[in-house]
Amino acid sequence: MADVHPEHAQLQADRIYLGWQYALLHPDPGPAPRRPSPADETVAADLPKIDPEWARRERLNENLLNRPMRTFRAFMGVLAALILVLGVSHLLSWSFAVAGLVATCGVAAFCSYSIHQGGRAVRHRIREHEEAGDRLRRERDRSLYRAQEEHAARYREWAEKKERHDRQLTWYAVTVPDELDRIDVAGGTLAGWSALITLLGATRLYSGGHLTVLDLSEGAVAKDLIELARRGGDDPLVWVLPVDLPRLDLGATLAPEAFADVLAHVVSVSEEHRTTRDLSFDNAILERVLEVLGENATINQVTAALRALAQVGDPREDLRLGLITATQLERIGTLFGRGVSDRVVIERAWALESQLRKLETLGSEAVRLPPARLRVVSMDRQAGVFGNRVLGTYVATALTHILRQSPASERPWYHTIVVAGADKLRGDVLDRLMDACETSRTGLVLTYRSLTPTVRERLGRGHAAVAFMRLGNAEDARVASEHVGTEHRLELAQLTETISAAGAGMDGGYVSTVGHTDDGDDRDAGRPDLKEDITSSTEWGRRATEAMGETERVLHRSREFLVEPHELQQLPTTSVIVTDATAHGRRVRLADANPAILTFPKTTLGEFEEIKEAVLERGRREEEPEVPAPGPFADAPPNLGPPPARLDWRTRQ
Repeated sequence: MADVHPEHAQLQADRIYLGWQYALLHPDPGPAPRRPSPADETVAADLPKIDPEWARRERLNENLLNRPMRTFRAFMGVLAALILVLGVSHLLSWSFAVAGLVATCGVAAFCSYSIHQGGRAVRHRIREHEEAGDRLRRERDRSLYRAQEEHAARYREWAEKKERHDRQLTWYAVTVPDELDRIDVAGGTLAGWSALITLLGATRLYSGGHLTVLDLSEGAVAKDLIELARRGGDDPLVWVLPVDLPRLDLGATLAPEAFADVLAHVVSVSEEHRTTRDLSFDNAILERVLEVLGENATINQVTAALRALAQVGDPREDLRLGLITATQLERIGTLFGRGVSDRVVIERAWALESQLRKLETLGSEAVRLPPARLRVVSMDRQAGVFGNRVLGTYVATALTHILRQSPASERPWYHTIVVAGADKLRGDVLDRLMDACETSRTGLVLTYRSLTPTVRERLGRGHAAVAFMRLGNAEDARVASEHVGTEHRLELAQLTETISAAGAGMDGGYVSTVGHTDDGDDRDAGRPDLKEDITSSTEWGRRATEAMGETERVLHRSREFLVEPHELQQLPTTSVIVTDATAHGRRVRLADANPAILTFPKTTLGEFEEIKEAVLERGRREEEPEVPAPGPFADAPPNLGPPPARLDWRTRQ
C-alpha cells in the first residue's frame, strides 16, 4: 500500500473535506505475554523433595524392625561359640558339636541376610524417591523450555501486532464528493463553526477554488481562515457591514428588474408571513420607481423617490441634494394616479423607504479592488439586529441574482459560498439561493444555529449532505436523532473531547480590508507547507500544540455512543456527524472538524474505507504465491512513478 501520510499526499479537488474520523484498523494487542520463570512457586511446589528427616525416620524404622532379628543373631553367635568350646574341651561329642555349629551358624546367616535385605529396601525407597524427583525435575525443565519457546512465538506475534498498532494511522479524512449540490450544517457553536469553516475553506482554497463567506453569526467564525489565507500568500477581502457599506459594490451591475426584485426581498425581511402577492406589489412599485430614475439609480435615489411617492418630508431637500430632479418628481407623482390618492401605495412606499434607508450608503464610495480568492462579508455585532438582517438579506439576494446571470462552472464547487447563520434568512431567500447555486454548479454550505420549522423543511432537501454538530435544544436534538437514526453506533476519540474542552470561545472580530491599506507584511508566500501554516496562523493549531503534550497518553482512547438526543446535546465542540447518500446506501460518520488534526503525524488524507480496502487487498496479495513475470526484467522493482507533491498552498489546479 502506498504511503498515505499527509506529507506524501495531496488534497483532491473533487472532494469536500469536513473533518477527520478516528478509527483503528489494528486493535490494541494489550500487555505483552508474561515470560514463564523457573522460579515459579506453583511449579516448584509440585516437585518431591528429599527430606533428611524423612530418610532418618525410614532408617530408624528399619532398625526398630530388625532389632529382634539382630538379638536372635547375636544369641545364635553366642550359642555357636559355646558349642565350639564344649567340643574343644571334649565335653560334647564332635558329631553333636558340628551339628550344633551348622544349625546356629545357618540361623545367624539367615538373620544377617534378613537384616541386609531390610537395609537394601530402605535404600531402594530413598533412591526411588530421588529418581522420581529427578524425573519430575527433568519433565519440568522440558515443559519450561517448551513454554519459553511458545512464549517467544507469542511475543514475536504480539510485537508485530504492537508495532502495527503503534505505527498505524488513526485519523482519516471525512469527505463528500463534489457531485453534491449543498451541505447543510445543523447546530453547533461559534467555535465549532470556526473550525469547520477553517478546514473546509482552507481545503477549497488549496485546491485552487474561490470562497465567499457570508457571516451572519456576528461571531467572526472565518477569522482563522482569513489569517490562514493571508499566511499562504492571498489577499482576502473583508467587508464589515454597515461600516463598509459605502465600499460594497455588490449588486451595482444588476438590471433594474433584478435590482427591484432584490430590494423587494430586502423589505420583506421583517414580515415573515408575507405572501407572493405582497412581494409582487412591492416589486411593481420599485420597478416603476427605477424606470423613472434610470438604469444607474442608487439606493439613496430610490429612497428619495419613495419619500416623494409616500409624501414624507419635504421633496425640495432631495431636489437640492440632487437625488432626484424636478422632472422625476413630477413623473413620480403621476405613477399611480394624479395626486397619489391610493392610500395602499402610500403606505407601502412609506414602509419601503423606512427599511431601504438602511442601505442608502451602499456603493457610495466604491473603489476598484484587486481580485481575491477569499471574500468575507460580515455583520458588525455592535450594529442593530434588524439592520443586520436587512443587510444580510440584501447580500444573499444580490449574490443569488449574480449567480443566476453567471454561466455554469465547468468544475463543481470551484466557487463555494458559505452562509454562517442561514437560519436568519427567510425561507424563500434560501430557496432562491439554493436554486441559483445548483444551476451554476456553485458549492453552497449553510449553517443553522437551530432547527426552526423553516430549516426543517429544507434540511437535506435535494442532493445534499447533512452535518449535525452540538444541539443544545432538546427538541432539536430529538429531530436530529430521528434524521440520523438511533441505531448507529459511533466512536468518539478522547482527544476530541480533551482539545474541544480546552478550546476558548471566539474572541475579537473582523478587521476590514477594503477601507484600509494592507502592506502584507504578515504574509509568507514562500511557505510550501499547509500544515505549518495551520499551526502558526490559526488559533486551532496553537491550541492543539499546547494540548498535545497533555493528551499524548490518551491518543488511542475512545468511547462509543448511540445517536440519541442526550448524546447530541453533549457532543464536543468540533464533533460533526456527517450523513450523505451513496450507491450503497446512506453513510453516517463521526468526524472532528479541528483543522489542526491535519498536522498530526498519524493523519491521512485518505478515507477510512479506502485505506481499509487497500490494507485488505495488500494482505490478500501477500498470502498468494508470487509468480515472477517472464523476461529479463522479471526481478526489477515496479515503476511507481514520481513521488506525490507536497502540500503546497501556492499550488493551483
